[in-house]
Amino acid sequence: MDIINDYYNEVICSINEGVIVIDNKGIIKIINKAAEKMLRVNAEDSIEKNILDIFPHSELLKVFEKGETKGNIKEGKFIVTRSAITVKGEVIGALQIFSEEKEDNLFVNLQDDGDDSESILNTIINTVNECVVVVNKNGIITMMSNAYKELVNCKSPEGKHVTQVIENTKLHIVAKTGEKQFGELQEANGHKMISMRVPIKEQGKVVGAIGKVMFKDLSNFKILSNKLWNLEKEVEYYKNELCGDGKAIYTFRNIIGHGVKSREVMKMAKRVAKIESNVLITGESGTGKELFAHSIHNASRRCLKPFVKINCGAIPAELFESEMFGYEEGAFTGAKRSGKKGKFEHANGGTILLDEIGDMPMNMQVKLLRVIQEKELVRVGGNNVIKVDVRIIASTNKSLEGLIKDGKFREDLYYRLDVMHLKLPSLRERTEDIEELSNELRKKISKKYGVYSEGISSEAIDYLKSYSWPGNIRQLENVIERAINLLDAELCIMPRHLPEKIIKNNIKKYSLENNYLKDVVETIEKDLIMECIGKTGGNKRETAKRLGLSRAGLYKKLNRYNLMEIANLQ
Repeated sequence: MDIINDYYNEVICSINEGVIVIDNKGIIKIINKAAEKMLRVNAEDSIEKNILDIFPHSELLKVFEKGETKGNIKEGKFIVTRSAITVKGEVIGALQIFSEEKEDNLFVNLQDDGDDSESILNTIINTVNECVVVVNKNGIITMMSNAYKELVNCKSPEGKHVTQVIENTKLHIVAKTGEKQFGELQEANGHKMISMRVPIKEQGKVVGAIGKVMFKDLSNFKILSNKLWNLEKEVEYYKNELCGDGKAIYTFRNIIGHGVKSREVMKMAKRVAKIESNVLITGESGTGKELFAHSIHNASRRCLKPFVKINCGAIPAELFESEMFGYEEGAFTGAKRSGKKGKFEHANGGTILLDEIGDMPMNMQVKLLRVIQEKELVRVGGNNVIKVDVRIIASTNKSLEGLIKDGKFREDLYYRLDVMHLKLPSLRERTEDIEELSNELRKKISKKYGVYSEGISSEAIDYLKSYSWPGNIRQLENVIERAINLLDAELCIMPRHLPEKIIKNNIKKYSLENNYLKDVVETIEKDLIMECIGKTGGNKRETAKRLGLSRAGLYKKLNRYNLMEIANLQ
C-alpha cells in the first residue's frame, strides 16, 4: 500500500515548502511541486526510485534508520527538517521538509496512532505553518492546520460544517461543483485574505475540497503586486529601449482571437510572411493593421533587417519626397551639408510600412511606383541612382478602388501593392473574440496603471458582445480602461462600470430637443443602414433586400450619408 494516496497528494502539492517522502525501503513516494522547482528535478521521473539514485548525498535514509528527527538544519540556502514517520510504534518511512526562508516551529515529533496518510498529512501542513483546510464532499471539515485554527480562532473545527467555522467561505460549494477558484477575495475574523480552493478527486469523482490562504492580509498582496508591477515596468522600459526605431515590436503571439474569421486571416498572414511579395492590409480604423504588419515582418526572412514605418497622412506634401527618398547636400534651403538618407534607404534589406497609403499625394505615387518597379531611387537634388531592396506593406482604412474612381489614387500603383491582400474583420464581425480580447486588454491596462483586477463579469461580457463597436479594438480598449479607472473596492468589472450607450444594449434614445424631425429621422436611418451593413458583412444586395430598398436606392443613401467607403471595407 502506498504511503499516501491521491486525496492527500492534492494538499501536499498546494504547499509552498518542499516536501519529499520515502518509504521504509528508501523509495521516493512524494516530491511535491515546490520541491521539484527548488531542487530542479522532475518529480514524475523520480517517483518510485531510490532516494540515493536521485540525491546521492541525501541524509534522509540515516534519519529513517535511526528513527529520529532533525529540525531547523541550515544547508546552503535551505532550512531543512528531516524526521522518521512512525505509526503505531513502527517506522514506516521518512519525511524531509525544506524552505528557502526560515520558518518557526519546524521541529515536530512525527508520531501518530491514526491512519498513515492522515498522520503524514497532518504533520506536513502543521510543520510548514500554512493555512490549509480540507473538507469532504458534504462540506464537513476533516482537517485544518494549526495556523488556520489560530486565524479563525477555533481550536476544534474537525467534524463541523466549514460555514460554521470560516465566514464567507465557498469551500463547500467547490466540494459540490468541482470547479476550482483561484485568487478569491475573502474576509474572515477581521482579515481580508486572498485564497484558493481546489476540488479533491478520486477516480474522477469529487470527494472533497482543499482551501488554502495565499495571503493572510490583502495589504501584503498589494505590496507584492506593486513590486511585480514595478519589475514589469522596468522590463518593458528596457524592451522598448531595445526595440526603438527600425524594429518591429509585435509578433503573431501578440494577436488575440480564435474565432473563425480571426483564424482565417491569421492563417493567411502567416503564409504571406513566408513570401517576398508586397502586401496590402485593409480594414476599419482600430482593427490592428499595424500589428499585422509588424508580425509579418518578424515572421519573414527579413526579420533581422530594418522595419520602417511611414504615416502617409502625417507628412506635409512638400516634405514627402525628401522624407521618402532623402536629399543631397544643398538640395534646398535648410538642407544638411552631408545630405540625408530617406526612409527607403533606411529600410534597405528590410520592410517598409506605408500606413494610410490612401492619403499619399498623387505626385508621390508616381515616384513610388518607379521605386517599386525598378528597385532604385534618386535623392532630391541628386543624380546618382541608389539600388534598394525593400518589401512594401501598405495599409489603409479607405477604399482604394473608390479613390481610383475619384481620380485620387493611381490604378497601376494599386495593382503593384495589391499582390497579397489581407482584409481584417471588424470587431462586430468577430464577436466570439470579444471576451478574450477584453480580458487581455484588462490585464494590459491593469499592469500599465498598477491596478489589480480579477476579471470581467459574464453580464458585462454580454453587454460588450451586443455592442456594434464602430471604433473596433481601439474603442474596446478605451471602454476597458474607463471601467478599470472606475473600480473601487471591487476587483471585477461589472455592467455598472461600462458606458451608458453600451448598457442600453445599443438601443439609442432619439430626442426632438434641439433637433428637427427631419434630422432625427436621418440619424435613425443612417444608424440602421450601418447596423445592417455590419450584419451582412458588406453584402450590398443583401443589405438592400433587408432594408426594403432597391440596390440603386441603397447606393444613393450610402453616398448621401458618406458611408460608401465604410461599406466597401466590409
